[in-house]
Amino acid sequence: MRAARLISMVLLLQSRETMTAGELARELEVSERTVYRDMEALSAAGVPVYADQGRGGGYRLVGGYRTRLTGLTREEAEALFLSGLPGPAGDMGRGGALAAAELKVLAALPAALRDAPARASQRFHLDAPGWFGGTGPPPLLRDLARAVWQDETVELRYRRRDTEVTRTAEPYALVLKNGTWYLVARVGERYRTYRVDRVTAVRPTGAVFERDERFDLAAHWREAAAAFMRSMLREEVTVRLSPAGMRLLRHAVEPHAARRAAENAGEPDERGWVVTTLPVESMAVAASELMRLGPEAEVLAPAELREQMADGAARLAELYGPRG
Repeated sequence: MRAARLISMVLLLQSRETMTAGELARELEVSERTVYRDMEALSAAGVPVYADQGRGGGYRLVGGYRTRLTGLTREEAEALFLSGLPGPAGDMGRGGALAAAELKVLAALPAALRDAPARASQRFHLDAPGWFGGTGPPPLLRDLARAVWQDETVELRYRRRDTEVTRTAEPYALVLKNGTWYLVARVGERYRTYRVDRVTAVRPTGAVFERDERFDLAAHWREAAAAFMRSMLREEVTVRLSPAGMRLLRHAVEPHAARRAAENAGEPDERGWVVTTLPVESMAVAASELMRLGPEAEVLAPAELREQMADGAARLAELYGPRG
């Protein structure tokens, strides 16, 4: 346990140059007294760690010291090669850089761990796009990725419904969601999300923007995704579902809507049927989705949707009933 913490300390100092005892203690979840003892142990082991005194001081490594990755366990080494995303990295034009980095890490590993990439690649594979997604990345993805890396303001032309709009944007990040690339950009004072495959032109302005260090991409994406789902699923219907209907619901509606229906479900009756509320985009979409469940779902409200379902069921009965 202590050996792993000592290695973590050295790696933290390599990546951040100078850290106070308090910062190291918070990062490693130990006391400052433990940090002092560990620093003495590192110095005794020959690691050139130095303490700067006074305001703005802290611990740092002397002379650009770098440790080899000999402290990695097998699990850590294999997890390291699992973390790479060669497909998306290649889409953004970083496939060569990723391969070079993996070679350097591989060269630094001890001989006993050099089979880690092969073991990981033969056991796990990421296939990000959906089954019926398009082939190949959006044509302007690399241009946007370059702007994201360089913090360069761009002029975007974006297809929205039947028109195209032009925006001056600060491209903060790219997100790959279910095989679709999205650009998160600051336009004016707001952060907006654009589907990359709808961007029709990217023109660098030559200006570099100052990134807001408080921006948290993961938190922003969670909030944006939740807001999108709320805006899309604006209405609710009351349905009665059989046990089979509850199981099949996730294949018929959006995953978020299926989860909400499961949370809202009442107690099952003697046959196992439950009554629940289901968020939907519109009555027309709800009718299309719930018809997929056939006799495993009954719409109770609103009346207009129940009438649509009854009409659809009657037409099916006429279509498949006895002729003559």
